[in-house]
Amino acid sequence: MITPVSMRSTPTTPRPPTRGRVAVGVLCLIQFVDVLGVTVVVIALPSMLHDLDAPAAAAGPVMTGYAMFFGGLLMFGARLGDRYGHRRVLLCGLALFAVASLLAGLVASVWLLVAGRCLQGCAAAVSVPTALRLLTWVTPSPAARRRALAAWSAAGAAAGASGFVVGGVVTQTAGWRVIFLAGVPLAMVLAFMVLRAVPETDDARSGGHLDVTGALLLTCSVMALVIGAAAVEQPASRQLGLLALATGVALLPVFVRSQRRCPAPLLPARAAGDRRLRVGAATAFVNTATTSSVVTLVTLQLQQSGGLSPSAAGLNLLPVSLGVVVGASGAAPALRRCRPQTVLGLGLAGIAAGAGALTAMATGVWLVPAAVGVLGAGLGLSSVASTTLGTDVPTDLQGTASGALNTMAQLGTALGVAALLLTASTIDRLGLGISGAQVAWALAAAAACVTALVVVLHDRRTATAPSRDPTTTAAG
Repeated sequence: MITPVSMRSTPTTPRPPTRGRVAVGVLCLIQFVDVLGVTVVVIALPSMLHDLDAPAAAAGPVMTGYAMFFGGLLMFGARLGDRYGHRRVLLCGLALFAVASLLAGLVASVWLLVAGRCLQGCAAAVSVPTALRLLTWVTPSPAARRRALAAWSAAGAAAGASGFVVGGVVTQTAGWRVIFLAGVPLAMVLAFMVLRAVPETDDARSGGHLDVTGALLLTCSVMALVIGAAAVEQPASRQLGLLALATGVALLPVFVRSQRRCPAPLLPARAAGDRRLRVGAATAFVNTATTSSVVTLVTLQLQQSGGLSPSAAGLNLLPVSLGVVVGASGAAPALRRCRPQTVLGLGLAGIAAGAGALTAMATGVWLVPAAVGVLGAGLGLSSVASTTLGTDVPTDLQGTASGALNTMAQLGTALGVAALLLTASTIDRLGLGISGAQVAWALAAAAACVTALVVVLHDRRTATAPSRDPTTTAAG
C-alpha cells in the first residue's frame, strides 16, 4: 500500500520564516555553479592544453584537481558550517571561489591552472554543504522543503549534465578563459544575494573540538580514490591508478577507527547508523556513477566516432538537462503520495531505460537526444528522492548529512566515469566484435536497475517487518 511521506519528527530550535523563493533560488544557484565546475572543462580541455602549450599528461591533474578537493573536503566543509555558522562559511566559500576563478582564467601555465582548479574545488566543498543546510533551514514546512529539495536536486543534476553543453558553446564562441572569468562577478552577485535573502541558522556551535585528523584521513582517502579512478583509465598510468585506489580503500577503516575515538567526530555514529541517510547516500552514489559516466561516454562517442564539433555534441546532450528539470518537477508531487524509496525506484528505472536505449546508438545519432532525455528525467526523480531521504535526519545532523550526500555523489562521478571508460576501452582493445561503449552503457543500465530493485524490495520488507507480536505487522 502506498503511504504518505512525512518528515521525521525531531526536536528543533525555532526557525525563521521562509524568505520565499529568492532564498531558495540563490542557494540552488550556488549548487548549480559549484557542480557545473566538475564537468564544464571536459570539452574545453583540448583548447586549454593547446593554448598553454601543455603536454597531454597534464590533462589528468586539470580534470581531477577540482573533483579531488571538492569530494575530499565536503564533510569538513559541512562541519565548518556547524562550527562557525553556515552563512558565514558560505560567504567565505564564495570569496574563495571568486579568487580561484580569477587565477584559473588568467594563468599562463598549466600548473597554475591546476592550482586554480584545486582552489575552486575547495571553495565548492565549503559552499555546497552549507548551502544545503541553509536550504533546509529556510523551508521549515514539509511541503516547502520538498519543493526546495526538488529545485536543489534539479540544479545539481542539471549542472552535472549541462556542463558539456556550456563548456562546448562557451569554448567555441568566446574561449575557455571565459568559463573561469565569469565565475568572479557571479560569485560576487551570489554573495550579495546571500547577505540580502538568506538568514543565518542559530545552531552554530562556538568553541569545541574540530576533527582535523578525521578530515585529513577522509580527504586523503577520497583524493586517492579520485586520482586512482582517473589514472586507471590510461594504460600508461594504470598501475599507479590501482595503487592509489588501494590506498584510498585502505584509509577508510583508519578513518572509521579515528571516528570512534574522537569526542566530536566528522561522521557521528548517529549519522552513520541512520538508515535513511545510508540509503540516500548510497543512491546518490549510484545516481552520479551511472549518469555522469553514460553522458561522458556519449560525448566522446559523438566527437570521436560521430565527428561532431564540441558545440554540436553538447547540443545533442541538452535533453539531459531538460529531462532533469521535468523529473525533478514531478518528484515533489510524487513524494506527497509515495514513499521516497518508491520514487527512487522509479527514477533509477528511468536511468536504466535511458542508458539501455543508448546501446542501439549505432542505428543513428538521432536516438541520442531521446535516450538521454529519458535518462535525465530518471535522474531528476531519483536525485530529489535521495536528497529528501538523506536529509530527513535530526536537525543537528543535517549539516553532516549534506556533506555525506555530496561526497558520495562526487565519488560516484569519479569512480563511475573511470569504470565505464575503462570497460569501453578494454572491450574495444580486445576486438571481440562488439562495441565497448554499448557494453558500458548496458552495465550502467544494469547497475541502475539492480539498485532500484534492492531499494524498493528492501523498503517493502522493512515496511512489513513483524512487530514484537507475531500476529501483527508494522505499517510503512
